[in-house]
Amino acid sequence: MKKACFVFNFDTAEEAKIIAESLDPEIKHKIPKTNVEVSLSDKKFSLKIEANDVSSLRAACNSYLRWINTALNVKKTV
Repeated sequence: MKKACFVFNFDTAEEAKIIAESLDPEIKHKIPKTNVEVSLSDKKFSLKIEANDVSSLRAACNSYLRWINTALNVKKTV
């Protein structure tokens, strides 16, 4: 099993919570061949992705990182 871990440190706990909650629908709708775990601790948001193969891991990482980037851009705009 291939793994990738990402840790995001935000300025506030509220910002970390907003990003974590924005990913909730995507986490519930699983990407095939992957397992995703998230954790939230104060200002720190952690994302752990496991996949059966490198191409599935890469696809899942790209998807989650884009969703996080989109959520951050929307937050800046609003």
